[in-house]
Amino acid sequence: MTPTTPMTHRQVLEALSGLLLGLFVAVLSSTVVSNALPTILTDLHGGESAYTWVITATLLSLTASTPIWGKLSDLVSKKLLVQIALVIYILSSALAGLSQNTGELIACRVLQGIGAGGVTALAQICLAAMVTPRERGRYSGYFGAVFALATIGGPLIGGVIVDTDWLGWRWCFYVGIPFSLLAIAVLQRTLRLPVAPRRKARIDYLGALLVTAAASLLMIWVSLAGKNYDWVSWQSAAMLAGTAVLAVLFVAAERRAAEPVIPLHLFRHRTVTLSAVASVLVGVGMYGATTFLSQYFQLAKEKSPTMAGLLTLPMILGLAVSSTVAGKLITRYGRWKGYLVAGTLLLAVGFGLLGTARADTAYGLLALYMAVAGVGLGLTMQNLVLAVQNTVPREELGSASSVVTFFRTMGGAVGVSALGALMADRVARYLAENLARAGVHPTGSALGGGEIPDLHRLPAPIVPLVTDAFGHGVGIVFLLAAPFALLAFLVVLFIRETPLRTTMDAPAPRTLELVED
Repeated sequence: MTPTTPMTHRQVLEALSGLLLGLFVAVLSSTVVSNALPTILTDLHGGESAYTWVITATLLSLTASTPIWGKLSDLVSKKLLVQIALVIYILSSALAGLSQNTGELIACRVLQGIGAGGVTALAQICLAAMVTPRERGRYSGYFGAVFALATIGGPLIGGVIVDTDWLGWRWCFYVGIPFSLLAIAVLQRTLRLPVAPRRKARIDYLGALLVTAAASLLMIWVSLAGKNYDWVSWQSAAMLAGTAVLAVLFVAAERRAAEPVIPLHLFRHRTVTLSAVASVLVGVGMYGATTFLSQYFQLAKEKSPTMAGLLTLPMILGLAVSSTVAGKLITRYGRWKGYLVAGTLLLAVGFGLLGTARADTAYGLLALYMAVAGVGLGLTMQNLVLAVQNTVPREELGSASSVVTFFRTMGGAVGVSALGALMADRVARYLAENLARAGVHPTGSALGGGEIPDLHRLPAPIVPLVTDAFGHGVGIVFLLAAPFALLAFLVVLFIRETPLRTTMDAPAPRTLELVED
């Protein structure tokens, strides 16, 4: 392949094979622990707060690192960056499997997020470097399908691992290592990307530090508010003021940075700005709500981790089918906005329906509600990235693509923290009410200290009281996620649709002179 020769469908698929395998690993890093977390935290004596932070820590580091990966991809070898991200994932996964307490596990999850952030962002960026926006819709469907496969496989793999005595939960972190090694080997053999001549990379470390600090302070506030202090208190005011100051400093730093981590001029594009806002809102729902599905099935429906994974299949199949079909239709007709509008609307409807879930809700209804939400996610996730990539110049594809992922994971991280804190508060309140009505006074640590309860160790009369509290609490989480998806629907209505380009941007004379090897 010469630098300017279009790649054939077969060449693109060969090059994508390693990227899709890497994407599978990145998604697996989150989903493989979702059904295993109650077991993991019971073993490590962690509570609802630790449950939230094991997930949030990964999202936070993924969020903060995504713009850096995107900026680096505009400056140096994308292929090398993907392989480095996978190496980081391998090392952090090995360390996570050796964790002896929740603090160590959360720290390792931070490192996992850095690696996963690189793979997630760079997979989309590499695709954008290989094919035109019009053809990109077709291949974006494969990304959605792999995302769904990892989401299906992750909980099932994690559930089987924790249900298998001779393996144990630590293999939830080891299991991704062979896939990562295979992805590195496949990428080394197949990935050949046209790139600009190398130039010195000047990374905006100050900007990255400030945006990480702002996001961290915001999530610390939503994680602790209502427990350590009131939502309306001087502590809340101080943390919100600190977050605002850090955000202002971040904007000031970006305006002066030679290579800003998030180039502010990108937001002069209406599509980029609206897609970023929609990504935040979708992220809140996507991560914040679906994170707690495994808790619902395990703690409200009394299912095993393996069964909890199987029971989420309607949502994942809806995501896989809608993403693949929409991708092919977008490539055929060159139109994409209708799928975004329909996707965000279905997401809002699906979450609203799931908000009615309780411990005794029939599974047939739950399956229908999950399928609606899954179809909405499949029509939304990849197409927000596609809309932005169709708008910006080719030399800014990396930065622009990472902006969408950045804001989606930012919304997700805040959503997990906020909705997790709210759920913990509601579950505690509903459980206290149930126990009081039953005239039961809990003793010991089984129901105290905010820890995830082990239903098998509780007295039989108390179990229905606990399952009812968790069923009600998780339902409230989905109900509160629905307005965010509805707001995303309103935002995408204002995105101006432009037909997808059938050619790459005309590069500058010095662009595409080399090919990555």
